[in-house]
Amino acid sequence: MRISARELFGQLLDSGSYISWDRPPVTVAASPRYREDLRKAALTAGTDESVLTGEGLLRGRRVAVIACEFGFLAGSIGVAAAERIVVAVERATELGLPLVASPTSGGTRMQEGTVAFVQMVKIAGAVAAHKAAGYPYLVYLRNPTMGGVFASWGSLGHITFAEPGALIGFLGPRVYKALYGRDFPEGVQVAENLYHSGVIDGVLPVPVFRRIAHRALSVLSGVPDPVAAEPGWAATVHGSGTSPDRVDSTGAEANDVVSAWDSVRISRRPGRPGIRDLLRHVTQRVPLSGTGQGESDRTIVHALARFRGQPCVVFGHDRSGQQGEHTMGPAALREARRSMAIAEELRLPLVLVIDTVGAALSKEAEERGLAPEIARCIADLVTLDTPTISILLGQGTGGGALALLPADRVLAATHGWLAPLPPEGASAIVYRDTAHAPELAAAQGIRAADLLADGVVDRIVPEFPDAADEPVDFARRMVAAIAEELTGLRARPLDDLRASRHTRYRRLGLPES
Repeated sequence: MRISARELFGQLLDSGSYISWDRPPVTVAASPRYREDLRKAALTAGTDESVLTGEGLLRGRRVAVIACEFGFLAGSIGVAAAERIVVAVERATELGLPLVASPTSGGTRMQEGTVAFVQMVKIAGAVAAHKAAGYPYLVYLRNPTMGGVFASWGSLGHITFAEPGALIGFLGPRVYKALYGRDFPEGVQVAENLYHSGVIDGVLPVPVFRRIAHRALSVLSGVPDPVAAEPGWAATVHGSGTSPDRVDSTGAEANDVVSAWDSVRISRRPGRPGIRDLLRHVTQRVPLSGTGQGESDRTIVHALARFRGQPCVVFGHDRSGQQGEHTMGPAALREARRSMAIAEELRLPLVLVIDTVGAALSKEAEERGLAPEIARCIADLVTLDTPTISILLGQGTGGGALALLPADRVLAATHGWLAPLPPEGASAIVYRDTAHAPELAAAQGIRAADLLADGVVDRIVPEFPDAADEPVDFARRMVAAIAEELTGLRARPLDDLRASRHTRYRRLGLPES
């Protein structure tokens, strides 16, 4: 059973809060038959066009809304419907409102031909301008969403979710059969498959999407929540009784008495907390999935979240998803660049978590552009117009780690490390065996303490003595440190951050003058 536009507003918005923005549709040239189709469609759907627009409250937050009405000529988009959408998007931009759009459509209105077809350009342009102004654009795809609607404003969301079981695609199955004389493969154009393929972020019924949209809009607003700061955790660490400054100092001193090889071994312990453990101690988390372009990598995690009230985009390596030769590939780096784009577009800080055994070594990774994606990540980060923090949480091997490193502030766990290759690989190159791995680890200066001395790392978050032995306390300690750094970075002018970041990496490795 399809959800009508009015039913969607009733489930999505606070009761009684919807206010229509719609004016009578613009007049378009129409044959007598088409005019009759429009008259019947209005009677069937109870609406004057295939789109309704307006504003309302979503858990108390004012939002603009756009929804297709499938009962009106299959939700098809002609000139009048497109004009209504564009006017609503422009009004949302002028008012500075986040926009929630919910398409359900067969696509272009065939009765109006090519002039209807090209309306998707002006809709996409209006959405692009809304996003460029720094306002959130959330999409909820309903059953069905096809053709030019999916290929324009249905695919431009900062985050995109879909109704369970929804038919979503570019080419309609009926058209495919008419053109090629056979059925389109089953299960391809289904919301769940698109989620698993990395095209959309998730599949949710409307009431759950309402909760997710509320969380997302809270984070995407960029406004800190002082109530969630939990100052007690920033001031005192369970079991240490030390101040944050003393904690960092203790961490550096502790690492000085542990060898680099010991840190490598400790970082590989199965029970060591990873990015998912950190995210258990944040609030308003909204998981994201895939590149939005048909790729997904299960060795990484990215999300919207608040660290002690500080909103940000989070992206990082998932140690639990890396097994054997299954490590991060080009898709993971393209997902990283999606996170960077969201953070920059919405003026949100970006938190990057490094915890990788290295990038994938495979024919597929080479052919799909692993090395160029590493290069693009580094270049994007160095020039990104938003505050950035990088966390060296555990293993930091090779280009997969370097791709997430260049940030305004770099934190490291006591036993985090960074190296061009794992010590065994470096030993194999230099000595043609792996027996010299401990010696190479020490000589290359890969420990957190060495990185701090060399200016690669700014702060060490301690382990007492090993994060695997205190996973909850360590995770909360790291989250508190990240929140403190976010607070400091947000207080600095963006021009100052850009200049400092440029100077930092320009001078890296050179003697102090």
